[in-house]
Amino acid sequence: MLIGPHASREEIADFAERIKADPRNYIAQPTLELSTVPSLSEGELFPCHVDLRPYVLRGKGAWVSPGGLTRVALRRGSLVVNSSQGGGCKDTWIVKDMPEPASC
Repeated sequence: MLIGPHASREEIADFAERIKADPRNYIAQPTLELSTVPSLSEGELFPCHVDLRPYVLRGKGAWVSPGGLTRVALRRGSLVVNSSQGGGCKDTWIVKDMPEPASC
């Protein structure tokens, strides 16, 4: 994986050769600005890039679950959140203090 805006000239040249050799093995997508959350590592608080994957349940209607799967960049400053490339994941739960009002 190459994240262009964060890559060195050498990394870009290396990937250009890889893509020329096997173009069907690569895809491109824009670099997204991911949200950050405070993370604690080795006693220090730092911003960690994340993205949230909510769960939508469908049947006769649709319902969005209170929470989902948060994909996390495990290395400081990294934008890589997918687990196959070194990211991780955490369950995310939404906790509310008050019950929802009963509907009539």
